[in-house]
Amino acid sequence: MSNGSAVVVEGVAKSYGEVKALDGVDLSIERGTVFGLLGPNGAGKTTLVKILTTLLQPDRGRATVEGLDVVTQAAEVRTRIGLAGQSAAVDEFLTGRENLQMVGTLYNLGREDIKRRSDDVLERIGLADAADRVVRTYSGGMRRRLDLAASLVGRPSIFFLDEPTTGLDPRSRIDLWELIEELVSEGTTLLLTTQYLEEADRLANRIALIDRGTLITEGTADQLKDRMGSDVVEVTVPAASWSEAVAVLAELSDEEPHSNEIGRVAIPAPEGARTLLEAVRRLDDRGVEIDDVTLRKPTLDDVFLALTGHAAETDAQEPAAKGRGRRFARRES
Repeated sequence: MSNGSAVVVEGVAKSYGEVKALDGVDLSIERGTVFGLLGPNGAGKTTLVKILTTLLQPDRGRATVEGLDVVTQAAEVRTRIGLAGQSAAVDEFLTGRENLQMVGTLYNLGREDIKRRSDDVLERIGLADAADRVVRTYSGGMRRRLDLAASLVGRPSIFFLDEPTTGLDPRSRIDLWELIEELVSEGTTLLLTTQYLEEADRLANRIALIDRGTLITEGTADQLKDRMGSDVVEVTVPAASWSEAVAVLAELSDEEPHSNEIGRVAIPAPEGARTLLEAVRRLDDRGVEIDDVTLRKPTLDDVFLALTGHAAETDAQEPAAKGRGRRFARRES
């Protein structure tokens, strides 16, 4: 393990019967950074988090957290980490403060430490004014923040967030992003699993794309986008004209058009504005009404589609026939 690595995963595999949840995953997370693990439901993200937080043992391979083996030194690993899962694991019949005090007791902290840390965390996450309210009166966003607060009471050096903003409204999501950025600025190492491309793009220093238990690629957001090799023309048309627009735009590229929703279609634009103008001309010649057209840089969604054939927000087992996630695939000539 290098001195800068907080987490190291080497050849980790895990199966549930015939299903391979993880199939030989390798990755390394540097201290004081956010590592984003991006993939659809069923990709293996949660399984990896469970292994790294000692809740599950791998079938093969090895993983270390702060140099500690997650299997043979599990008890020591637990003293170094915090975990916030996909749903808020808080007691709704206790107050916010009581929830944190209960967690402090489980950490075997002294009474004064429990009070000081609970007050500090409640202030940090913006729940000090609601600390003595029963949690069942909290909104979904407040419960999510309280769950995060509970994981912070033990002051972990490494934090695992498994799809932390799933189900949150946009304002609560942004609030949580800001808290995550604050934690990392103070030196916390963070593994973030997410289906949301914009979340990984904003928060992660490095991003790994995982699909069906296999790590597809890894790099910074800009490095991954650069692999697309060109700009993208994206056209929005009325739903009734979508199929025709796809057929027209398919004539402009060796790569098949892709779309995440009916009415919107995109193609690579190796010639930039020239490709855009030609797309508009051909659609107009065929009588396809255009609601909007733009020339933009590739997104992580484009990268994921290109590498996996489906969007990151779709279920990994969902068939492409449902009209989502058509890939940039080289067409046969």
